[in-house]
Amino acid sequence: MYNLTKADSFSNPGSDPAYVLEIIPVAGGLAAISSDQKLTLFNPSRLSQGPLKTIRTSHENIKCARAFDASNSIICTAGTNGTVALWDLRLDGSKAQVAALAGGDSPILSIACNSSSNAIASGTEYANHQASILIWDARSGSAPQIRYNEVHSDDVTELNYHPNTPQVLLSGSTDGLVNVCDTSITDEDEVVVQAFNHGSVHHAGFLNATEVYAVSHDEKFALYDVAEAREGGDATWAVGDIRAALGCQYVANVAPKLGDMGAVIGAGTQDQQLFQLIHMAKSPAWGFSAETSVGLPGAHGSELVRSFCVFDQEQTVFTAGEDGQIIAWRP
Repeated sequence: MYNLTKADSFSNPGSDPAYVLEIIPVAGGLAAISSDQKLTLFNPSRLSQGPLKTIRTSHENIKCARAFDASNSIICTAGTNGTVALWDLRLDGSKAQVAALAGGDSPILSIACNSSSNAIASGTEYANHQASILIWDARSGSAPQIRYNEVHSDDVTELNYHPNTPQVLLSGSTDGLVNVCDTSITDEDEVVVQAFNHGSVHHAGFLNATEVYAVSHDEKFALYDVAEAREGGDATWAVGDIRAALGCQYVANVAPKLGDMGAVIGAGTQDQQLFQLIHMAKSPAWGFSAETSVGLPGAHGSELVRSFCVFDQEQTVFTAGEDGQIIAWRP
């Protein structure tokens, strides 16, 4: 293992600081959302100087954020009052919110964005006997263009667009299913083109054009192939409990690398106050490269790491956690 050291940090104020829920790299810096309902933008080279911008969102309880167009610092946020907001972080004050989208009162738990098709998708909590996936065109008003009410039968916890095919959307739910949907199909009975029964989905997404990863809430990890018609949607690589495989206590998330370069898994061990970035590669079979893992000793103490990202050119890793901190790690 190769260790990085803590080089810079920012901490939310107070004796019980707000959790940092998500960090997102954009052209203008490092965006973050936190449990005090704020969207902030940092200079990644000067975290300790505090945020360049602070925006108070109006989602009641902010749940998720994604980059809509990272190259132009445009971020999408959503939360428990059922609204989605689009923010241009190049603009100041109230001008920063450039769109407000609404599709109902159900709390939103997940979002996905595809700037090439101007699509924003949201997944809701199971409420009023249904869980929905709503899809908006960011250019054309606040009402969703598409609404799927029967794709999942419980909370929609994860959404991700296909890296190359903008109409293909992956969804994951606490109903146990990872579904691959073709959103160009108008008939809801036909929209799911592939379904994998993984268990209550915490994280899921595309590794590449044909392969999908999934992590369950009880840390079960597997890969699936959307190009293969495997019997019953069986996993191509069923790891089982990833905590045993990696010697960790939880997985924060999986970050696919561009092309077919595999992925980086963010794995935490609270007892040891350690967070690791573990590379997963295919040569020719998938496997974990423990010997090339990167360690962040001390991590966020005994608190969970909620989000991480890697700035390859700057050789910097950023982590965010339930201790209210954003930390920069460098060689």
